[in-house]
Amino acid sequence: MMRHFFICAALASLGTAVASGQTIAITGGKVYPVSGPVIEGGTVLIRDGRIVAVGADVAIPAGAQRVDATGKVVTPGLVNGASQLGLMEIGAVGSTREMRARGKDGIAAAFMPWEGFNPSSVLLGPARDGGITSAVILPQGGLISGQAAVIHLVVGTATDMIMRAPVAMLASLGQVAGNRAETIMRLREVLFDARAFRTHRADYERSQTRTFSASRLDLEALAPVLDGKLPLLVAVDKASDIEAALRLSKEFGFRLIIAGGAEGWQVANALASAKVTVLTGAMNNVPDDFSSLGQRQENAGLLAKAGVPVVIIGNAGGGDEDVFNVRNVRFEAGNAVAYGMEWNAALRAITLTPAETFGVGDRVGSLQAGKLADVVIWSGDPFEFATQPERVYVGGVQISTPSRQDLLEQRYKTLPPEYRKPD
Repeated sequence: MMRHFFICAALASLGTAVASGQTIAITGGKVYPVSGPVIEGGTVLIRDGRIVAVGADVAIPAGAQRVDATGKVVTPGLVNGASQLGLMEIGAVGSTREMRARGKDGIAAAFMPWEGFNPSSVLLGPARDGGITSAVILPQGGLISGQAAVIHLVVGTATDMIMRAPVAMLASLGQVAGNRAETIMRLREVLFDARAFRTHRADYERSQTRTFSASRLDLEALAPVLDGKLPLLVAVDKASDIEAALRLSKEFGFRLIIAGGAEGWQVANALASAKVTVLTGAMNNVPDDFSSLGQRQENAGLLAKAGVPVVIIGNAGGGDEDVFNVRNVRFEAGNAVAYGMEWNAALRAITLTPAETFGVGDRVGSLQAGKLADVVIWSGDPFEFATQPERVYVGGVQISTPSRQDLLEQRYKTLPPEYRKPD
């Protein structure tokens, strides 16, 4: 493990050196900037790890490395809006799970999971190979799970990879303890206490306040939420619970983001009016019990058509797309298109919208001059199963280090000499 870490660190240093002195021109491809219209036969010019020009008639300087993308599709690197990349390695081994804090009575607002981030995770390689260049890492569990961060999938140390933190506070209005109404009541109580702590902090220091429902660190961590500086990302599916989250947002003045939102289509107009972004999937929005009869596959498309900013995330079930197959978010987007979402809107939902939602839209999420050169060249439509990402650039550096999956594939392609095929 230590040897692997030092190899990664060495590669990171090499990659930085290459990016800082290299000019790359990706030419002839069908370029989707996301922030603008598609460019047929376009060019993306990269210098010193950043995009310097995008267009149909870009002047290519002498000495630039030319990459022919004729017949290919060129997009920004994908941004996965909800993952546990680097926070979990092996689901059955507790020592490799860093996304959950014990907290006090289900409250862990001060928890910063990126402090336990593993930059040597073997799951990062397949994500990069699949076109993921940035991801949001989220905590899990309890009423208030903790804070989220954005990672940039460069090859390097944890410090190199943490792009911005924190970017949101995660809470859940699902049935945490007791019933849903009680959960809403408990969250309101914590927010009341956080507001009281902020107002009467001097009295708290002199032990002249009532007992609060959360620890000092957790109450302090909630202050940016109440100040409107840090959004509260509320995991909830039922339409009635989404409405409850909207009421809490109005009552306490915090910025709201919805995660899950399987019944969001039922309250799409209210979400659009409040300018609330919804993180939702498209693979598994089907009822699985009587309490979820309002779920439907068209959810993402209906939300987008109503004017709701949509971030497509994995929801195929089992946590697989959050951890082990983060790259499959593009298939979620393809499924959303199959159920009515406009193609360009789906691409935006896995690139620029998550980047903007979590405060890094000025650096990643689209092909624009000045942004980090996160670029993917695809063999075809990125939402199709048969399409492969042929080249992936992260910060202007082409990722060519084989992942553990690549190594295993090569290992078993080479059969031992004594192997004999069955008759």
